Amino acid sequence: MKNIFSDGKTFVDCTPSDNLSKIKYRYESEKNKPGFDLSDFVHENFTLPLQVSAVYKSDTERPVEGHLEMLWDVLTRQPKESHDSLINLPNPYIVPGGRFREIYYWDSYFTMLGLQVSGRVDMIQNMVDNFSFLVDTIGYIPNGNRTYYIGRSQPPFFACMVKLLSEEKGKNILIEYLAAMVKEYDFWMKGTNQLSATTKAVNRVALMPDGSILNHYWDENDTPRPESFKEDVKLAMHTKEEKIMYRHLRAGAESGWDFSSRLFRNGKDFSTIHTTEIIPVDLNCLLHNLEITIAEGFQLSGNVVSADKYCGLADNRKKAILEYCWNDEKGFFIDYDYVLSRQKKSMTLAAVFPLFFNIASQIQAKKVAKCIEKYFLKPGGLITTTETTGQQWDAPNGWAPLQWIAIKGLQNYGHNDLAKNIAKRWMQLNEKVFKNTGKMMEKYNVVSTDLLAGGGEYPAQDGFGWTNGVYLAMEKKFGKL
Repeated sequence: MKNIFSDGKTFVDCTPSDNLSKIKYRYESEKNKPGFDLSDFVHENFTLPLQVSAVYKSDTERPVEGHLEMLWDVLTRQPKESHDSLINLPNPYIVPGGRFREIYYWDSYFTMLGLQVSGRVDMIQNMVDNFSFLVDTIGYIPNGNRTYYIGRSQPPFFACMVKLLSEEKGKNILIEYLAAMVKEYDFWMKGTNQLSATTKAVNRVALMPDGSILNHYWDENDTPRPESFKEDVKLAMHTKEEKIMYRHLRAGAESGWDFSSRLFRNGKDFSTIHTTEIIPVDLNCLLHNLEITIAEGFQLSGNVVSADKYCGLADNRKKAILEYCWNDEKGFFIDYDYVLSRQKKSMTLAAVFPLFFNIASQIQAKKVAKCIEKYFLKPGGLITTTETTGQQWDAPNGWAPLQWIAIKGLQNYGHNDLAKNIAKRWMQLNEKVFKNTGKMMEKYNVVSTDLLAGGGEYPAQDGFGWTNGVYLAMEKKFGKL
């Protein structure tokens, strides 16, 4: 049989030519006939999606920022009625590029940083409205606007998006999107009232030993991911608990770090993934920010009682983050395994989130900065973890969102020279790859800057929304480095 698609996502993004039940009936009727060819059948009954990168050619003589300004229109998608897996949105939006033809939740915040620099406030508004629409209609913001992403979200940056929009349109924006932020918060905290001495975790919440509540990643489903079906089934063959494995894989996708040794029980072996058992420091910092932003919205609206409530929740979460995720011996913030009641061993860039959200003390931030410079700083920027496993969220790869979180976090505590050094290395690597390829990449090899990044379930993608946004934001902050 001929190779049908480059990866599993291609098929689930196809547009069926007829009602799916009719196509299924035809398949069942024909599949056992002599000469049946699956590839021919699929091409006869489905229209393959068009790759963004296939219709645009870049000019490497153009400055990077000029290329990125032009690329916003190339990456823009208009709302349209669809008859495939795409969830219709009411407003235009930016897709990342490459194999991705839909919005992605946490990507979009970093894309918006660049839209802000470009003065595209209307697009920021459109995308915030789209996410608010998803919260209202689905109950939360899914991984992306595809039906096969229903069941999981991604790192909750919605409050950051609302704050960014408020920088352009005023503080009343926090009131305008307050109901959506509260609804998202309720999604993440669902099951809190079911926690007890015998029920330590429900959905995305976990009861800690001191009675505090922190969050972990989850997915409503325990089946293979449709967009990575083959890979998930292959991995689950090595375990007797397939449903648990699928849940961990799906939760890993919700983390945005799909995949990394950070999510493995032993830090090396993919088959030991245990995402739902981990209290991630970055997730809880994001939820602390959501609580703070909700409190500010209530304060602006005159609801002091509710503002005090969310301030109290934020204070409790901050104390719990510092209690369970700070490792004074290492001088670093570390994820916590709530099943084993101990910190994990992995050192990852998630440790900069408490600096980004001003949760760390000055002493803690100084220690984190020292570790970042000693263990993570490489010729092209920051590696994501100190492990090299072949997973795309491990060394030698660096990713734009984590460079930005690290830089801003370090600046919050006065570590400006290190922040500028990271930005310089990252921007120069972006420029070098663009000059050689005409592309801005999803991720970069920051250790060997003459090599492209690799690893993971699919090849490195170009486009690329969050890389574009972070580059423009860095250039505005630092100028040409």
